[in-house]
Amino acid sequence: MKVNVYKLPQNSPDDLTSLEIAITSGKINPQQIVAIMGKTEGNGCVNDFTRGFAVQTLKNYLANFVGQEQAGAIVYVMSGGTEGALSPHLTIFTSQPSAPNIPTRMGLTLGVIHTRDFTAAEIGSLTMVREVALAVNQAISVAGIAKNDVHFIQIKCPLVTSRDRLLEENYDGKSVSKSVTSYQSMGYSRGASALGVAVALGEVQLEDLTAADICQNYALYSTVASTSAGVELRNCEILVLGNAPTSTSDFVIGHSVMQHALDAQAVSRAIASTGQTSDRVVNIFAKAEADPSGELLGRRHTMMDDSDINHTRMARAVVGAVVASIVQDPMVYVSGGAEHQGPSGGGPVAVISRID
Repeated sequence: MKVNVYKLPQNSPDDLTSLEIAITSGKINPQQIVAIMGKTEGNGCVNDFTRGFAVQTLKNYLANFVGQEQAGAIVYVMSGGTEGALSPHLTIFTSQPSAPNIPTRMGLTLGVIHTRDFTAAEIGSLTMVREVALAVNQAISVAGIAKNDVHFIQIKCPLVTSRDRLLEENYDGKSVSKSVTSYQSMGYSRGASALGVAVALGEVQLEDLTAADICQNYALYSTVASTSAGVELRNCEILVLGNAPTSTSDFVIGHSVMQHALDAQAVSRAIASTGQTSDRVVNIFAKAEADPSGELLGRRHTMMDDSDINHTRMARAVVGAVVASIVQDPMVYVSGGAEHQGPSGGGPVAVISRID
């Protein structure tokens, strides 16, 4: 497999100028696009419709080249919120069979998969954990990545709205309580999806997991999961990224785990793990979380107590600034809400670099 990665700026959620130029010039073949990750400039909460707007714009545009069915099979992960220095952008992943007689090396490869749609009762439940774990394992197998060479698994997952509860006759609130708000359901969905990754990779044993652990027992987590919830879908769209010796890609991926929001050393370790220098970095993907303990490096923080600005928005701004300062590029991917994604208050950070 040969995987290519392209990072393109956006002036608005529906701005495809850079993508159009790349396709028109022949730099990107739309037939080879398998996944698109984006940072959109909404609030990242339940009513952030910039995510769906961006996905709809991309699907309609790409359908002109590949048809509606293939355009719909692409994995779209739009993460809302470009607080602070974060700059809106798209990261395009293409995949094609390796040309004959091209030497292989340990390089970037990927797998993509869509789960079935989830009911409101299943979102944030053990059922979701199991379905995600199954899908992740399938994607890893198809990609031909050894599990210890998986460095980042990005999932876009659904949330539960009040209307979902009203329309779904069988919704009984057993998994996610009816008293849980739509915003809280985002956390449960992210958490269950992340635990699905942890189960797939053997970081957590399914038989040891209970429904009560989801968004409660944060000692259980994945070191490579990044999950983002949105109202624009009902299933999970999954992108698995890792290295394989059969790759002919000019890129490589590595990762580390931030222990807290200011853990710049973890970002540097992730860069170093690719075997390349910082000037070879294509993009960095990180999770951000306001430490639920209310402290950061032993000092009190107020991110959880602000009634005007959601704590996920503050965390994205903090981690975004840390990451951007290291690579001197504000066009990095930082996603808020890190339930079961790295240790409490921290989160996974992955780096894709170009190979020398």
